[in-house]
This record gives sequence, C-alpha cells and structure tokens, in this order.
Amino acid sequence: MPTLRAEDVYALAPYAKTLGVVFDEMTAAGVRATLAHDLSLSTVGGGLHGGALMGLADVSGAVCAALNGPVGAAPATVESTTHFLRPAHTDVVATARPLRVGRNTVIEVDVHDTEGELCARVTQVVTAVKPTKTS
Repeated sequence: MPTLRAEDVYALAPYAKTLGVVFDEMTAAGVRATLAHDLSLSTVGGGLHGGALMGLADVSGAVCAALNGPVGAAPATVESTTHFLRPAHTDVVATARPLRVGRNTVIEVDVHDTEGELCARVTQVVTAVKPTKTS
C-alpha cells in the first residue's frame, strides 16, 4: 500500500493547499480532512460555496483512492456525483472511504459541519494514471 503525507499531496496537487485543505487522517481505510469556513469561499447567505465543498471532497476522495491504488500511480477522478443537503456556515470535515477498490475505485465522501450535520455526500469513481511531470 502506498503511503502519503500532507506535504506529498500539496506537492502533487497544489490546489489542495490553495483551497486550505488540512488533512487530519490519511489511511487506506479512510481520509479525514478539514476546510475552514472563510468568507472568501462563501456564497449568498455566507454558506461555503458548493465548489469549495466539492473541492474538499474531490481532494479527500483522490487521496483515499491513491492510498488504495498501485504505488507510484496518481489518482484521476473520472466521475463525481454531489448531493448538497444543507448549507455549511461553519468549518467542514470530509470523510472519504472506499466502497470498491479496483481498476476504477469508488469512493464515498461525506462532508459534515462542526455541528455534525451532513452537508454534502459525494460519490466518485477514481482511476489510477501514470503521473506526468509539470514545469
């Protein structure tokens, strides 16, 4: 099984750091990551923008898939379905877990607010690809 540190994720996917994702736990069984509520990420009414929630879920799901995939492969989301269930007016925590591991790994990500309310559920299909170098 591959191992990852937050610094590895930030190097491979700088968007995660730019968005402000903080990793609390990263194992093959599950990934837990936090995104702080910030008005710069909000929309009408002060709730976190759906894109911010989806970004958190996508990063968390990709890390979970990578931890379940072949060593040296990079995750690539090929399908993602998001169900928004309520606005998030606080920090949010994403919990990603594998539903099926294989050539295409299926990951489910729940995004909760600090009160424990489910704000979004995301199901992703992630495939492993050979990483490319960027300049």
